[in-house]
Amino acid sequence: MQSVFQGKSFLAEKDFTKDELLYFIDFAAHLKALKQKGIAHQYLKGKNIALLFEKTSTRTRAAFTVAANDLGAHPEFLGANDIQLGTKESTIDTAKVLGSMFDGIEFRGFAQETVETLAQYAGVPVWNGLTDLWHPTQMIADFLTIKEHFGKIAGLNLAYCGDGRNNMANSLLVTGAILGLNVRIVSPKALFPNPEIIALAKSFAKTSGSELVITDDIDQGVLKANIIYTDVWVSMGEESQFAERIELLKPYQVNQAMLEKTQNLDQFIFLHCLPAFHDTQTTYGQKIAELYGLTEMEVTDEVFQGKYAKQFQQAENRMHAIKAIMAATLGNLFIPKV
Repeated sequence: MQSVFQGKSFLAEKDFTKDELLYFIDFAAHLKALKQKGIAHQYLKGKNIALLFEKTSTRTRAAFTVAANDLGAHPEFLGANDIQLGTKESTIDTAKVLGSMFDGIEFRGFAQETVETLAQYAGVPVWNGLTDLWHPTQMIADFLTIKEHFGKIAGLNLAYCGDGRNNMANSLLVTGAILGLNVRIVSPKALFPNPEIIALAKSFAKTSGSELVITDDIDQGVLKANIIYTDVWVSMGEESQFAERIELLKPYQVNQAMLEKTQNLDQFIFLHCLPAFHDTQTTYGQKIAELYGLTEMEVTDEVFQGKYAKQFQQAENRMHAIKAIMAATLGNLFIPKV
């Protein structure tokens, strides 16, 4: 039978069942093994892929480009200065035009509504490379990394420490709830997740048995954590809030003392979706140091360079995850039903 994913868009984790998400994770692991063995897997040979980027990117752009090439497709990058999206041309019109020329469309930008409109009118699969609300391709990579280390996902404890209202917190809370991972959002009360996101995650947790905790108590939040996950304190478009965020989030910096609080370092990894501000080796880091006196932000260099840190394996897995998503939704895969 043809894949149930054929022709389907990949817009948010909440749109997929536990088994479907596990399929993407396992398929990504399979494609990773094929690449490591040098075995060709050109499921998208001859296809053309549009890569729309309202927001800049390193990992997402690189991952989609390499994944498309490995699959035999031809990626075309269209940055913010290359497209008229929402300025001179409506999202609906853009979707219809690009959908008539390309076989699949990736979008990375601000509004979730934009990627959903593209999917509604393009007539081809659309993949969410990140919006302000969700980061679903990152989730497949993250849970692949977790499964590679622990051999399982359900029943593990993940503590996300930082801004509980951003797309990473949303995605981790909901995806974890679907997959049976216990998720703690460890954040100041002012940055707790949106109540609607919490309610959505709880609805999935009723089925999966996932335990969800939203707390500002660091000791409670990280105790027995198998994974501590963090992200930048200020997301793209929120730079004016730097001083406020630093004041709120300094206590939630992931450092060696926090790792010790898990009391679980024999079964533990650290994850970060990157980029990370762990030193002053960037102009951005130098600016923060000059303005606020901080040489490290959401994670210390000691942790980032330490033995528990798996963020670069996690970054590589973005490519394998994205490859699995594109192949499953556009590759006319034959998947027999047992």
